[in-house]
Amino acid sequence: MNCIKFFIFKRYIKNIIAIAAGKGGVGKSSVTVNLALALQEKNWSVGILDADLYGPSIRRMLPEDKLPVQKDSLIYPAMSRGIPVISMAYFKKENEAAVVRAPIANQFIQQFLKNVVWGELDVLFIDFPPGTGDIQITLAQQAALKGAVIVTTPQEVALIDVRKTLHMFEQLQIPLIGVVENMSYYVANGEKVYLFGEGGGERLAREHGIPFLGQIPIDPEICRCGDKGQSLLESTTSGAQAFRNVTD
Repeated sequence: MNCIKFFIFKRYIKNIIAIAAGKGGVGKSSVTVNLALALQEKNWSVGILDADLYGPSIRRMLPEDKLPVQKDSLIYPAMSRGIPVISMAYFKKENEAAVVRAPIANQFIQQFLKNVVWGELDVLFIDFPPGTGDIQITLAQQAALKGAVIVTTPQEVALIDVRKTLHMFEQLQIPLIGVVENMSYYVANGEKVYLFGEGGGERLAREHGIPFLGQIPIDPEICRCGDKGQSLLESTTSGAQAFRNVTD
């Protein structure tokens, strides 16, 4: 894939990919982090833009080795495990709410899109906030997206909102890379138990004629590593292998 010039000065990113759901609580940020770690394992250079201004969680999952630095109008991202990361979480206190209206929120997004010095990346993942409002439209229209990965859980209640996000990307003519089904099943006594129903993600992909990228199980290590800021990919659990499979 050819490099593209990304916004206002010379830094090159080959692929900018949205990770989106339209609904909170489906594990979109967890999918973002673990796909990034899995690509890094394959020697890809990966960055993450956490665009969820009101509920940023990437910083907890990828604790920084180096904080971001602002020089004049330019922002040099935080670094975690060799992954450059930018997030609203670096610019407010840990338990402080981001109480801003949409126009101000869009200004933050514009700064993240235009002023961050990413360097050369194979992939920049944008962790989209839930919903299909101003921030999501700004990101979709201005981030030069190569495509979007859609995250859902199996149950129909989740699919209702995720379909709206799929429709948004279709309306904005953003290519859909495929669907990842998170929290698909739990393994008990060697048997898969489908706690939230079965086949929702695959059904959604079939409805829209896009690839079904795979299932992520309910693996306690995914939760533990996310809470502790540790790398799931350093383990050999079913969750780690599932993310490798989706990445492939």
